[in-house]
Amino acid sequence: MPLYKSQTLKIYNSLSGEKETFAPIHEGNVGMYVCGPTVYSNVHLGNVRTFMSFDVIFRYFLHLDYKVRYVRNITDVGHIVDDVDEGEDKIAKKARLEQLEPMEVVQRYTVDFHDILNAFNFLPPSIEPTATGHIIEQIEIIKTIIDNGIGYEANGSVYFDVVKFNKTNHYGRLSGRNIEDMLTNTRDLDGQTDKRNPQDFALWKKAETQHIMRWPSPWSDGFPGWHLECTAMSTKYLGNHFDIHGGGMDLKFPHHECEIAQNEACTGQTPVNYWLHANMLTLNGKKMAKSTGNNILPREILTGDNTILSKAFSASVARFFMLQAHYRSILDFSDDAIVAAEKGYKRLMEAMNSLKEINVGSKSTINIPAWKQLCYDAMNDDFNTPILIAQLFEGVRFVNLLKEEKESLNADDLHCFAKTMNAFVFDVLGLEDEKISDSTNDKLQGTVNMLIEMRKQARENKNFALSDQIRDQLITLGIQLKDGKEGTTFSI
Repeated sequence: MPLYKSQTLKIYNSLSGEKETFAPIHEGNVGMYVCGPTVYSNVHLGNVRTFMSFDVIFRYFLHLDYKVRYVRNITDVGHIVDDVDEGEDKIAKKARLEQLEPMEVVQRYTVDFHDILNAFNFLPPSIEPTATGHIIEQIEIIKTIIDNGIGYEANGSVYFDVVKFNKTNHYGRLSGRNIEDMLTNTRDLDGQTDKRNPQDFALWKKAETQHIMRWPSPWSDGFPGWHLECTAMSTKYLGNHFDIHGGGMDLKFPHHECEIAQNEACTGQTPVNYWLHANMLTLNGKKMAKSTGNNILPREILTGDNTILSKAFSASVARFFMLQAHYRSILDFSDDAIVAAEKGYKRLMEAMNSLKEINVGSKSTINIPAWKQLCYDAMNDDFNTPILIAQLFEGVRFVNLLKEEKESLNADDLHCFAKTMNAFVFDVLGLEDEKISDSTNDKLQGTVNMLIEMRKQARENKNFALSDQIRDQLITLGIQLKDGKEGTTFSI
């Protein structure tokens, strides 16, 4: 019997504002779409947290024996700077500034995105479509929306008529907004745009002469609106009605609201049963922003090449840190917080290694089935990873008691305990055991410190070629040196 039949999963649905019992459209199958990155810059830590939340959700569905089709797109066109309908495409702007082809920008940052997610042990999605690969589908959806009387063409661009749509549907249902209030709080258009209403959004934009990314359409040479791509790709691979749509909290309005409107205008039905939104990540109590310097990239956590953290941290430590907060909660990233997380991670990994050495007892003095169900209860309560981690540390306590022979488990319970710990630590949370033995670590540290001293002497003797050679060869081995006021340190 598949595991999902014995577990009742409740999911917080942004559409209803309540936790609802999960019931897939097709028994044993889950269709999930998550808005992916816009590949015009290095993936930032907030993105990693969002995608990690859905990675764990994906993993838990697989653990429950569901067959999952997980679709996560790549936005490589159509996303205007500042998320509005007028202006310059983010990728085109980056291409112009760096004097590159737009697809060079896309390739560079798509590779970076995959490299970072691989480092953090993400499972790949079932399908990873791109916006540029689905221009034809987007044009067909626009045609249908126009035919249904909700889209209109103006000077080569096509817009979605929000006011007309709202006469028979509810625009703003997901975000809790009222169309009358939105119109009241929006300034008059003053004839500066082709839109009929301020809240109308672009389905297709006519490309200006300088616009690099453009495709032919029945209306003009141009490009699709940002919101349209997700409607096209989600419905193509999951159907007009599917189980789960996820993304960051910042996408709820206008992006996801517009998606719902497009789907309903095109197909006449609500597209998604459960809308899930992951919350934001702050840094030292403030919003992360490159402009203020309050920012750190995922790769900088792994290398230690930053001014925020005291040292480098492994991907699993960073992953463990993020999963200590519920995906719908704001999480603050700081040096103190990740140092504490590293200690907890090491305790957990030490227990996982000790678990292999526990001897079978003649009887069980710990109620393992009850503890096991508490682990499931945590994940069944809207994927509550911090509660799950608390239960896993109860498991760590069991391990220590078993090692000291203050408690015992018979063969069946010990097998169940070990299997459950491994399943939740490695399969569901996606952690990896990155432990280096103390003796190996000491030898490595001694060797690198010796090379740091040799490099220091070479620099004092003005032998900069040798100094650079030591640094560069250590980098090829995955060891990065960092020079500071207090001397030279290193990170793996």
